[in-house]
Amino acid sequence: MRVVCLPMRVKFRGIKMREVALFEGPSGWTEWSPFLEYEADEAGAWLAAAIEFGWGETPKLLRTSVGINATLAAVAPEQITDALGKFGDFNTVKIKVAEPSASGTSGISGIEADLARIRAVRELYPGVRIRIDANGGFSVEQALALAKELAIDGIDLDYFEQPVRTIAELAELRVKLSRIGMRVAADESVRKVSDPMAVVHANAADVLVLKAQPLGGIQSALRIIDEARMPVTISSALETSIGISMGLHLAAAHELANHDAGLGTVALLDEDICDEPLIAEQGELQVRRVSPSEARLQKFAAGEDRRQWWLQRLRDCYLRPL
Repeated sequence: MRVVCLPMRVKFRGIKMREVALFEGPSGWTEWSPFLEYEADEAGAWLAAAIEFGWGETPKLLRTSVGINATLAAVAPEQITDALGKFGDFNTVKIKVAEPSASGTSGISGIEADLARIRAVRELYPGVRIRIDANGGFSVEQALALAKELAIDGIDLDYFEQPVRTIAELAELRVKLSRIGMRVAADESVRKVSDPMAVVHANAADVLVLKAQPLGGIQSALRIIDEARMPVTISSALETSIGISMGLHLAAAHELANHDAGLGTVALLDEDICDEPLIAEQGELQVRRVSPSEARLQKFAAGEDRRQWWLQRLRDCYLRPL
């Protein structure tokens, strides 16, 4: 196991450094990168995915490349072109909203800062599809207020991702947003619940956002796609190119997983672990396995105390009761 700590270009999900564990299995390199605060039950699903990708069979692929959306952190409007410049050409952008610390140079914050960011993206990139992602950070009332302001502005969204926290709130909000023609996507309501199909059974989403690692691997995610039979966007969990490769194989393995994927997030890292990272060109990524550079493994190696922490985490997750 190689544990590395990579710097990020901007703070994302509240972090400035991304710490991950990497393994080389008989099928190739694989990544285990649950966020540090995750307990063994949740981190164990990520471990199952890492083991499957490193030791299991590669799924049959239906395409050799995958369309990619750009991802915009909760930055001020004047920082947008620089932040999105790292993604090259793109047809779709996902904008983070509901970040507590987000503000512009004028000092605005909250929903007003989110609106300023979205409006600036629409003005700067008039032809792109816009998705917004709240990571469950809004109440029903706040999400509805933001959506109504966007509707007044004539800003059509591809979808509003995880605007609220619970499935019940998501179902309630979906009915209200349908009246203004806005779709709802579910992310945390799929991967952070005991039954990933609960959001489908509750009729609480129009689109599912699926991530290979949190769902226990490619095969587990493919089963959800088969059962749900609804539009799917494959996304990432702020991984290195090795973890992104896992997501690309998932996105290429099913005909329904063909929206622009949220797998361009290596561009959010200041450094990657591979000499030829998975950075989108012309809005697409080629589906391939990648290997880390030994020089980069050494350059970004975490300290021995952190490696021991990950080893103990590995024991806790691997040996956890089923």
